[in-house]
Amino acid sequence: MYTHNLPFLKLFMLLSLSGFAMHISNPDPLVPASLQSIHLNGHIKFENLTDFSQDFGNRFSYEPSAVLFPASISDISATIKHVFQLGAQSGLTVAARGHGHSLQGQAQAPGGIVIRMESLRGTETRLHAGESPYVDVSGGELWINVLKETLKHGLAPKSWTDYLHLTVGGTLSNAGVSGQAFRHGPQISNVHELVIVTGTGDTVKCSAKENSDLFYGALGGLGQFGIITRARIALEPAPKMVKWIRVLYSDFTTFTEDQEMLISMEKTFDYIEGFVIINRTGLVNNWRSSFKPQDPVLASQFNSEGQKLFCLEMTKNYNSEDAETMELEVIELLSRLRYVSSTLFQSEVTYMEFLDRVHVSEVKLRSQGLWEVPHPWLNLLIPRSKIHEFAKEVFGKILTDTSNGPILLYPVNRSKWDNRSSVVIPEEEVFYLVGFLSSAPSPSSLSLEKNENLEIALQKNKEIVEFCHSANIGMKQYLPHHSTQDEWRAHFGDKWETFCRRKQAYDPLAMLAPGQRIFHKAPLPLL
Repeated sequence: MYTHNLPFLKLFMLLSLSGFAMHISNPDPLVPASLQSIHLNGHIKFENLTDFSQDFGNRFSYEPSAVLFPASISDISATIKHVFQLGAQSGLTVAARGHGHSLQGQAQAPGGIVIRMESLRGTETRLHAGESPYVDVSGGELWINVLKETLKHGLAPKSWTDYLHLTVGGTLSNAGVSGQAFRHGPQISNVHELVIVTGTGDTVKCSAKENSDLFYGALGGLGQFGIITRARIALEPAPKMVKWIRVLYSDFTTFTEDQEMLISMEKTFDYIEGFVIINRTGLVNNWRSSFKPQDPVLASQFNSEGQKLFCLEMTKNYNSEDAETMELEVIELLSRLRYVSSTLFQSEVTYMEFLDRVHVSEVKLRSQGLWEVPHPWLNLLIPRSKIHEFAKEVFGKILTDTSNGPILLYPVNRSKWDNRSSVVIPEEEVFYLVGFLSSAPSPSSLSLEKNENLEIALQKNKEIVEFCHSANIGMKQYLPHHSTQDEWRAHFGDKWETFCRRKQAYDPLAMLAPGQRIFHKAPLPLL
């Protein structure tokens, strides 16, 4: 299916072996004339493109020359094929943009073409409710809409992200991780089939049995080998209700031991996540708006100020007819845990309310003008054997409070991740996801100076990463961001050769997802 011109391959290898710098590009005035010749069901926009040069991270802004609003997969194929046929002489690149939740410009295309994947959301969603149920959805569909549609049939996907207002193709290009991952693996471990438009414009259906190299490459492949336009997602029976529980620990070792015990058990909670809380005033009282304390008197006496605490958050799914059995199972599981007894808080909510919980916070933050601010997030995967050394340095020395945003910390099982995918994880069977989810609003909206909050957060991130390297923690970045190809080579390790081979096979001009800054398309030199 894939035939490539040998000079293009030589050029690609030359680019692959050299470092490069990504620069802000001005829109190319010649692009509109070139693209207007493409026959489309949708349309292309060439003006007022500022919204497509921004993302959730609010730190990088690269304006494209055009934005494609595809009405069909063939629109995406035709556009990419057109750019591919322009050859290496053109520096034009293409980036798929989902809901704009990238952190560092990964879904931007400086001077190139951004594809607005949400325009594909109108394409048909098809659900199969047999013995092994699944749903076929557009790569531009939001997970919240997938949930709403599948719940109509009493079904739901098995694995989630904490925030559902993201596109299917976007999370599958990374991994898609939440508190269900210890049991079901990430979202990329729950996909049966993909339809991908490659960097040559070919539309390819792929699965574990058909075009498997592209299938596994695209899962966690950071958009480097093609654009995920459709996905077949595994489903399971959906519960109606969720028992939602939070408890606090004051000892990190006890906290991690209890988490590791829970994820190793066959009969356990359905969702398990942890949080690190440093010097937060009124923490328990803040929970009262959503949770009921087991012992209101003791809970009111608990003081979190000046303390380093660790929150364990768990859920148990159930239906109304199973409520009594669920309660007994929860009591038995809680009896095994060694949390601070006065900090047990519980709530009962619908399955939808729990899964869409972060959106509630989003609405509140938007109303306060605190959503569209810089988000210098850092997500790390830490081997179990190093988590205590990591915590001692990071939570004991580098960070003094968690007032700028939550810190996630919870373990997952490596056996639930498919090593054939492109995603890179630590070698140990149990490893921890640690997410520093900082927000950095400017101290003054009128200030023309640097954002001090952002500078401080970035410096802390730098110190954390440098410690991991100097102490040989064996850390891998999730939602990775690196500045040089040497860093990318180190990130992928043994997978780097395969990653480069796949890039040559499926995107020989290195024109897809330039915002990841892994490979760089450049025009051929004039002879």
